[in-house]
Parts: sequence; C-alpha cells; structure tokens
Amino acid sequence: MLVKTFGSAVYGINATTITVEVNQASGVNFILVGLPDNAVKESQKRIVAALKNCEFKYPRQEITVNMAPADIRKEGSSYDLTIALGILAGSGQVQQDVLEKYVIMGEMSLDGGVQPIKGVLPIAIQARNEGFKGIILPKENAREAAIVNGLEVYGVGNITEVVEFLNGGKLLEPVIVDAEDEFRNSQGKSEFDFADVKGQENIKRAMEVAAAGGHNLILIGPPGAGKTMLAKRLPTILPPLTLNEALETTKIHSVAGKLGKESSLVSIRPFRSPHHTISDVALVGGGGFPQPGEISLAHHGVLFLDELPEFKRTVLEVMRQPLEERSVTISRAKFSIEFPASFMLVASMNPCPCGYYNHPEKECVCAPGVVQKYLNKISGPLLDRIDIHLEVTPVAFKELTGMRESERSETIRERVVAARQVQAERFKGQDGVYCNAQMGSRLLHEICVIGEDGRALLKTAMERLGLSARAYDRILKVSRTIADLDKSENIKTEHLAEAIQYRSLDREGWAG
Repeated sequence: MLVKTFGSAVYGINATTITVEVNQASGVNFILVGLPDNAVKESQKRIVAALKNCEFKYPRQEITVNMAPADIRKEGSSYDLTIALGILAGSGQVQQDVLEKYVIMGEMSLDGGVQPIKGVLPIAIQARNEGFKGIILPKENAREAAIVNGLEVYGVGNITEVVEFLNGGKLLEPVIVDAEDEFRNSQGKSEFDFADVKGQENIKRAMEVAAAGGHNLILIGPPGAGKTMLAKRLPTILPPLTLNEALETTKIHSVAGKLGKESSLVSIRPFRSPHHTISDVALVGGGGFPQPGEISLAHHGVLFLDELPEFKRTVLEVMRQPLEERSVTISRAKFSIEFPASFMLVASMNPCPCGYYNHPEKECVCAPGVVQKYLNKISGPLLDRIDIHLEVTPVAFKELTGMRESERSETIRERVVAARQVQAERFKGQDGVYCNAQMGSRLLHEICVIGEDGRALLKTAMERLGLSARAYDRILKVSRTIADLDKSENIKTEHLAEAIQYRSLDREGWAG
C-alpha cells in the first residue's frame, strides 16, 4: 500500500515541500531513498523504538520510503515524525485522507516524544503558500509557526497525540498568535542607554549620524576609553524594526536555530559581536549544508567587531562583497544559496599594540614603524567601506564624576527616525536603497550637490589633511546625512566640515 505524507526542507531562508512516499509490500526489509543523509538514515531505529514504546504496531513488511524530489539532499532528524506517520497510515493505524492535509515535521525520541527542529518559520510560510490546511510540529516551535496567518498550527508533545488527532479521537487546540500584537508587545526597552555614557559627546553625535544614514563606522582609541560601551548602545538609537523586517530577521534566526523555545518573533534589532578567533565560514556562512553566518544573523541590525586588527585578514576580506551587495551567496557544486546580510558594521581597535599611541597622558612604547604595521592589518578596500572613523579619547575624571545627565537613547532615536523618514521619501523609487549609505555613484552625484564654497572646503581639506580620493564619496554621503538631521534641503559648508572630521584614518601621517 502506498501512502504520501508531507514534510519540508530548508535551503537558505526558504523551504521546499518534501513528499514522503511510504510503500509497504511483502518482505522484511527497510529501504530509504531520495538522497537522505546519515541523520535521516538513522531514523528507522528511532521510529521502530518509538512506535513499540507507544504500543503501536510496527508492520512486518518490506517498507520503502522515497523522499521526493529525489535530487535534493535531505538533512537532519526532523523527518522522523513524517516517516513514522506514513508507516502507521500504510498499516491502517492512521487515516490517510486526513494525513495529506498537513505538513508534519519533528524529531522523535525513543519514547515517542517529539523534539524541536530548526527553520520552522520558512516551513510554515511555504505550507501556507502551497495550500495546506495546517502544520503539525513540536509544541516548542508552535508559536514561531503561528506567526503565519491562514494556517492551522498544532503543537504536539508525542506521536500518540498526533495519531489520536488525525483519527478524530482527540481535539488539539490550534496555536494562534497575532503577529502585529506580538510585535508590539515584544518591543521592550533595552538594558542599554546612551544616558549611561559619561562625556564623549562628540562620539555620541557621530554615532547618531551613523545611525541616521546607516553608515559603517570604526572607533579608534586606547583601552578603557568606552569603545565597546558605546557600540553596544548603537542599536538603541536605530529606528525600530518594521514588521516585514522582523519577519525576515526571524526567518534567518529560525534557520540557524537561534530562536528561544518560547520566542516567536525577533522584534528588536540584532547585535552580533563575534570573537576575533572566528573563522571566515562562521562569519559569512557556509559549511557542507550551508548555514547563515554572523553577518546574516546581524541582518537589519549591527555587527560589532571588537579589536579589529586581531581578526585574521582572510576573515575580514570575505566581508568586502557582502558590505557592498548586502547579501552573501554560498556556492556549492550542485546549488547556490543566498543569505541576506544588510547590516551596519561597527568596529573598534586600539591605535597600536600597546594601546597608547596619541594618548594625552600615557606614552606609547611601540617601536618605530610598529604603529603603521599594526594599522596595515586592515586593508584599504575594507576601510574604503567604512564611512566614519572616530578617535575615542579617555573620559576626564571631572566628566566621570559629574552630575550632568546625558541625553537618553529615546531622544536621540527620535531625531534618527525623522532623518530616516526623509531618506525613505527621497529613495522611494530606488530599488534596494533605503538610506544614504546605500547610495551608488549615480545617485550620489544627483543628490549630494554642493556649492562653490563647499567644493573649495573639500579641496582644501584633501590638500592640507592629506585625505585620500576614496574619502571624497564617503564625506559627501555623511554630509548628506548631517544635513538630513539638520532638516536642511541643501548640503552646507558646516555639514561638510563636520563630515571631514570623521575621516581620521585617511589623514596622511596619522600613524607617524
């Protein structure tokens, strides 16, 4: 007897429906085909033990399981429940006509329990798109899948519940989640706030500019100056995620298995801070069965690279294309997978190995030429993609102990949101451009028009400060953002002057 059940396979951040065909004939063999990996092949042992422990009859027949499409590799243990129910339906223990209405996924324990799986959100979206009535999956994943409207979602704890439900003996309550209500309620306040930072007003201003225009930035300063503290507070002044952005970010975290058991939606901007020992595959994504890396987990959020020169050069260089394209393509011999990677890069570094080059009080003990060698660990093409360079100086004792209240993140965010709204209107007809940092060369020259005084200022700056040619476009983009914060239609000389101050590493002689 031939029975069909339906599961799903996740590739990138999208899912493909898998038809599991179970055929039972005379014999005693178990055959599994359709490019299964070792975890799928091992499902037979788990299924046999689980069915016996739950007092179901395991048929003494030859069972052939085909997972179609047969040319797509099936990986992981999430097909256990799909195959087990096909076997039970083929032996008459489950109603076959009801079974075909649902996508069923779940890893099984030997006692029949159903364990949580990865990638539930894209699976649920695909099930709805293909017209399935509902989806049956582990109860830990139910709230995540219930974000998808128009699909009945049933969370189960063991296979007995599923069999009783499909046979009409037990009613399961569908899990219902209002996506918009869930989104609003989960946008809680962050534990970080710019009000916690004493002094550093010029750095806060520059970070406000970076947030308003989506600009990448790098913080250079001695140990203890507050670089990490400032970086951790950047997400608190970024505009809140939209519902569509939240859903896209949740899909990535779902595929990577980074959502909590009770989580259903990523509602605050991600902040990822990998250690400098990270590999290039872990950063950009990949592996035998490609998984999203840190740059994709930071999608619509912030990727913070602390101690930038300590990262391996090969790791930093693989970021160059994703920074421009805002996506990363992982190619293998038989397929390619694209992960979104639209993030703000925030990096921090000491100015030299000892950390005290240009320190106002402590003396640098590095040998001649060591400072430049240290900075050269970061390539020019990577620095070319960082708009804002900031020198962070130590906070004076008077400012640390002062009672003056610093501006709260909420207040700064209001100005950032207002500037982003101006940019959203400006780039309404431009596909893939949402903020000033994403402007291409053509848009840059159309939008960032400066007068004679501005051109004279830029010429003087490039000659006297030794600014490189690559700094020119970055200065124009940043000055456009400063003008947006100032609610100015035109870029003025004071906007250009402020933007020029944010190119420390482009100045000749900065590192001796």
